[in-house]
Parts: sequence; structure tokens; C-alpha cells
Amino acid sequence: MQMLKTGKEEIVYLLSKVIQKHREQTGQAIIQNTNRKNYEVIAIALSSISNELPSKWEEFGTDIYQPEVKPINQEYPYRKYDITGGQIKDALNGIVSHPRSFLVDSCYIYLYGKGRKAFEQEPIDDNLLAKPNSIEEQGSDVKSDKNDKSGSSNILLGNTSNQGKSIFLWKSIAMIFGIAIVASFFYLTHKTNEWNEIKADLNILTYQPTNAEIDSLEGVWLCYTGSPQARISDNNRYHKVVPNLVYIKYKDGYFTYNRFGASFNHIGYLQFESPGIVSVYSKIKNNTGKTESPRHSLFNLYASPNFLSAISSSWNFDVGDKNMIIGIREIYIKQGKGGTIEEVINEVENASCQCKIIRWLQENNQVKTFYLKNQLLDSLAINEIKPLINENSILLSAPQDGLLMSKDTTRR
Repeated sequence: MQMLKTGKEEIVYLLSKVIQKHREQTGQAIIQNTNRKNYEVIAIALSSISNELPSKWEEFGTDIYQPEVKPINQEYPYRKYDITGGQIKDALNGIVSHPRSFLVDSCYIYLYGKGRKAFEQEPIDDNLLAKPNSIEEQGSDVKSDKNDKSGSSNILLGNTSNQGKSIFLWKSIAMIFGIAIVASFFYLTHKTNEWNEIKADLNILTYQPTNAEIDSLEGVWLCYTGSPQARISDNNRYHKVVPNLVYIKYKDGYFTYNRFGASFNHIGYLQFESPGIVSVYSKIKNNTGKTESPRHSLFNLYASPNFLSAISSSWNFDVGDKNMIIGIREIYIKQGKGGTIEEVINEVENASCQCKIIRWLQENNQVKTFYLKNQLLDSLAINEIKPLINENSILLSAPQDGLLMSKDTTRR
């Protein structure tokens, strides 16, 4: 029996074929860039297959898939075997070394009508068969590059070995050098004035924080937000809350902002607008550098001794057209300072947790681990913050009955 390709090589080929087949069947082209939303139509089609694997694994010819323990009428993308547009994007771009088995099996079934295990018994596409690695010859290129460098060196040596430059030539060089210095001075002066004007127009770095303010804001924070309560696609959204881990670092008058969420990460910056008053500007972290789902927050650093209560223009971060702008309150609780943050990826702990795992490597050689996932608001140990982030704290851009669930309308 011939072996099949694995890992990146296999999944990139499969997904490319899936996109091609989708285009041929529907006439709809998939724009293949780094925007995960472009791949949602493919992700939903594959998810309709992957969620049948627990009941049809024998029919499809795959390994056994365990059914979801408590399926409570959940919709895409909250089911156990759902595939997201982000997962498709990452796998297609070759940054996933070990793609999820149900993603691989779904691709095989979509293309060939049978899972990977059955396909390996009777392969019908030679492009999926593993082949010996080929060795590329580079000797001539390396030799050519060395010859080019040697030739360049000889030219430079020839130029620098010339002696007896004329006085006129040296005066010309001195004059050009002097003109360059004067021009640079005027250019830098213009740029400085231009930057000061931009700072004034955009209200950037208009206040220099004190050492005490820097010390209070810089560090590691837990940020609780109730945005899952406004996600239309989640039928069980009542009293949901999600923790985010935020790492804030001071940098030349402003603060860098790295926020790790249960599903995606944010990057941005903070700045003091006046004593104690801080603005937060962030967006979803992506590979394009483009601004996606921008969000703005404002809080008073000294309003409460135990936590910060931020008012934010944010999003419910739902799927596709269901993603909407909301007003929301977020609670920041400081955990400490110093150390580094790392995200745990491709470890056994990820599978058992079904959440995002972040480790804080502290300066005292201690490690603190955070498990980020949607949870019930009532499960929080700090009763003081619960009424600040429940469903009554969310402001919709347009009133909509039934979106924000209440205790009276929630089915138990």
C-alpha cells in the first residue's frame, strides 16, 4: 500500500482542490488572501460533512469520531467539529503543520466521496501519494555569486587606490558635503514641524504620563467582557463572559497593547489623554496589517482600587454579516508586572482544554497559566464585577428584541 502525503503538503493540495471544485459547481470564486471571511463558505460546506463523522465514520471510511457530549442545538461555528474560515486560511497558506483530522477527512469526502483511511486503501489521485524528496543543485549559482562579489571588490580597490586627487576635486567634494548637511538640516526641521502638527491634529501624545502612572498601567491584566452575550449565532449566549489576557508595555510616551482572546488576538496602543485618563485603540491581529474590527475604549486609571471599568465601542465578533458594532463595558484586573507572555500551541493540553492557553513566564521563574474560553458569568468568583458586564451593560447600535437575553426569556 502506497503512503499518502501528510501535514502541510497534503492539506494545501486538498484545500486547493476543494476551492477549485466549489468554483466549478457554483461559479463562485474564492478570493484567496489573508481575510478569513473569504473562506467561510468553504468552511461551512466542509463543516456540514465533519459534523456527520461521529455517526457516519464507517460509511465514509475514517477513524472513529466521538460524538459531542452535550449538543444543545448549537449553530455554526460552535459545534464540536465545526471548521472556521480562519482555519481554512491558515492551512491553505501552509502555516499549519498538523491539520485537524476532521478537516482532512472532510476534504477527502468532499472531493472523493470517502475519508482519508478509505482513500489510502484505493488512491485515485497520484498527486496525494508521497514521493522521495528531490535535491536541488545550487553549485553554479553559488560560484557565480562569488565571482560577482570578487569582481565588485576589485573595482572598489581600483577606485580607492587612485592617488593624487586634484585640489579642485577635493573642494568640489567638500562643497557637496556642506550642501548635503544644510539640506538635511532644513529637511529634518520640516519633518519635525510636520510631526508636531500631526500630533496636535490627531491628539497623539499630548500628555506625558508620570512615573507613577506608567507603573500603574504597565503590566499583565485580565480583561473580562460580556460580548458573547450579543452573538446571534450562539443560542446559549445568556450570561456568557470571556476573559482576555492583556500585556501592556510602555514605549516612548505611549503603551503597546497585546490582547489574547479565546478565539483571536488584538494589537494596538494606549495613551494618556490627561492625568489618569487613558484611551485604548486596538484591532484584530492579522497577517495583512489591515485594520479589521477596530475598537476604542476609555477609562479612569484611579476610579477604583480593585479594577478598571472601561467603556468601549466594540463588536460582538460574530460570524459574517452577524458581526455588529456594540457599546460595552469591560473590566480590567491587574495580575502583575514583568516577564514574558507565550501562547501554548500544539500541545496535549490544548486538546483537553478546548480553549486558548496562555502562559505568563514571570521574572521570579514562576509560571502562571490562563485558560481563555467563554464561560458563564455566574461562575466568576468576583461578585462585584458581575452586574457591570451582564446583558444590561451592552448597548446595541440599533434596538433588537430578543438579541440580549434576559432571565425571563431564557429557556432553562
